[in-house]
Amino acid sequence: MADNDPNGASGKKRSGEARMAKLTPAQRKELAQAAAEERWAALRGNPIYEPEAVGDLPIIGQTIPCAVIVVEGEVIRLVSERELVKSLGGKRGGSHWRRAKQDAAVANLPPILSASNLRPFISDELWEGLNTRYHYKVGSGAIAYGLRGELYPMICDVFLKARDARALLDSQDEIAKSADILMRALAHTGIIALIDEATGYQKKRAVDGLARILEAFIAKELQPYVRGTFKPEFYEHLFRLRGLDYRADTVKRPQYFGCLTNDIVYRRLAPGVLEELKKVTARNAAGRPTHKYFQRLTSNIGYMKLVEHLGAVVALMKLSKDYPDFISKLDVVAQRYGQNMLLAFPDPEDTGKGL
Repeated sequence: MADNDPNGASGKKRSGEARMAKLTPAQRKELAQAAAEERWAALRGNPIYEPEAVGDLPIIGQTIPCAVIVVEGEVIRLVSERELVKSLGGKRGGSHWRRAKQDAAVANLPPILSASNLRPFISDELWEGLNTRYHYKVGSGAIAYGLRGELYPMICDVFLKARDARALLDSQDEIAKSADILMRALAHTGIIALIDEATGYQKKRAVDGLARILEAFIAKELQPYVRGTFKPEFYEHLFRLRGLDYRADTVKRPQYFGCLTNDIVYRRLAPGVLEELKKVTARNAAGRPTHKYFQRLTSNIGYMKLVEHLGAVVALMKLSKDYPDFISKLDVVAQRYGQNMLLAFPDPEDTGKGL
């Protein structure tokens, strides 16, 4: 009797078979992979998140699925690991899985990073980030693996560093070229805004978003001085781009470098950050800041964003022939917040002390 019941087990089976018959081989494979990933996620105890927003990130002539999820109150932007690998010309080859069987650490690496010659160029921060993946649902009901969006440019950095060290394999040259193209257009700071735009998440931001940004970036107490925040190569390239001779035996800088640094760095970190730093920074009788601006950035968000941004700035400096060329590139990947003109001359309130 059950065989004749269209709503019974056999009826459901026939209905499912009919639906599968209409799908292309590629669609059937995708559904099978999604089902397998969902089962594995459940077995490993990993949560499967419902995205706040999803979209496609157009980059390097391709579209990369991206999503925004909220985990314990933290907004996390994700890119599809599988499509990230494909966007750089990589693939999931058998060599990756053979390496993964021999070394458990490789299992957490995207296939394009699993080759042993790349290991020295993977930073601790990137290693840590790659150890945390997120499962989230996509429009088709499938389950996708996502990596934090800010890891994307860090992965590209691995290939650029390996290329500079002449450590790339011939098979990795094309990936390095793709990484170079990406970094020229994106650097480190553009990924968050691009994902928000692609998913439409910026429309969901709270009305008090600026206040929350400032609370996240600006520390209530003065933070310890961190030596080496602005590395010598930042000033070496800044001197070069401004047509000045750089001397490594002195820390003296032209006074107007404070204005340049505010424009290059603090004005581009987040909305209102530079203005808030000026408000909360104590000044001496001469009106000069008594500590560095970065000492008022929160250690978990503000300072980390600063370090990330400085990495992108130096990368762009290396690619630029002069200061206007550098600023034109920087304007593409990290626009100023609330300021469209570069301060070309010293501001009496801004000196190198504010750096």
